[in-house]
Amino acid sequence: MSHRTLVLGAGFVGRAAAWDLSRRGHEVVVADSDGDASAAVGSEFDIASAKLDVDDQIGLDSAARDADSIVSAVPYRFGVQLAKTAVKHGCHYYDLGGNPRIVKDQLGLDDEAQASDVAIVPDCGLAPGLANVIASGMIEHHEGQVEDVQLRVGVLPQEPEGVLEYQLAFYAGGLINEYAEPCEIIADGAAATVDPLTRIEEFEWNGLGTLEAFSTAGGTSTMCQVYEGAVRSLEYKTIRYPGHGRIFAAMREIGLFDMDAQDFGSANVAPREVLIELLTKNLPSGPDRTLVNVVVSGTGGRAEARIDDVHDGRFSSLARTTGFPTTALCDLVARGLVKFRGAAAMHSVAPAGLLRTELKQVGIAIEYS
Repeated sequence: MSHRTLVLGAGFVGRAAAWDLSRRGHEVVVADSDGDASAAVGSEFDIASAKLDVDDQIGLDSAARDADSIVSAVPYRFGVQLAKTAVKHGCHYYDLGGNPRIVKDQLGLDDEAQASDVAIVPDCGLAPGLANVIASGMIEHHEGQVEDVQLRVGVLPQEPEGVLEYQLAFYAGGLINEYAEPCEIIADGAAATVDPLTRIEEFEWNGLGTLEAFSTAGGTSTMCQVYEGAVRSLEYKTIRYPGHGRIFAAMREIGLFDMDAQDFGSANVAPREVLIELLTKNLPSGPDRTLVNVVVSGTGGRAEARIDDVHDGRFSSLARTTGFPTTALCDLVARGLVKFRGAAAMHSVAPAGLLRTELKQVGIAIEYS
């Protein structure tokens, strides 16, 4: 198979995606606005690299024109522009999504994507992404009426430090966005929203003891629209060590999430900008551990799926569980095993069984009970 895939972004997820696509036999070009970063990834994995700023539409058009697929690991704010570019040049497109408003605009390209015979698939990755695919598969195979769907996902430090017992797994601005935006759920059969950093619950995880989970934004992807009226309740929560949710809820309460600039002495700055900088500067780093817990219950009983993945020595667990589901779907479409054309979120496109088989190749195990 000769399939040319352009990976946008040479950060920790883009690096993992480039490796896996190359392993799968794709002709990969990894591109980044930081030419040194993309060159380093290219040299590491013996693949082509390029310096490309996605704000440069002329350069982006040139790169897309030579691609069969695009995998984006750049910030979600570029998602609509990139999806439109992919449709224009007739190439498949996959990104990590996470922002419902951006994803809604991308899904509005469904007719154009079908006309161009391409797949436009946002909300790939971990959550939204893999966790939603697992949940959708469990709903589909549940015998009887599905009543309740619970998704819990978190990336934790293997060796927690400090009061927060947390390390920065990805861009701090994205983290705060998840903690600040309304959270979509299904309650009593109808789509609804709840405040972030609420509905805190405790649960046990083997080897880690008591953890907590609380409402955060973006994790349900489009599931609330797809399953409204079909299930009684559905929600997504983020897993952390106990106390984390209340600490960040206090930060939100006193205004540290505010995005409008304010005067502080001689400085005029948005509190959220300061918070993001301080989190980036002061939170520790180290080997991580990704937990996924999906529970589907109803008249047919209760089913549970779990993932417990760790840093493998080459890629962080977050890079693995975010990048590899995305590249697996990209490859399944390229090989013709998934024939979807149009625009839809990952959980509406990727068959859970096929994705499980693909991820097993890279050591990501989904355990069902």
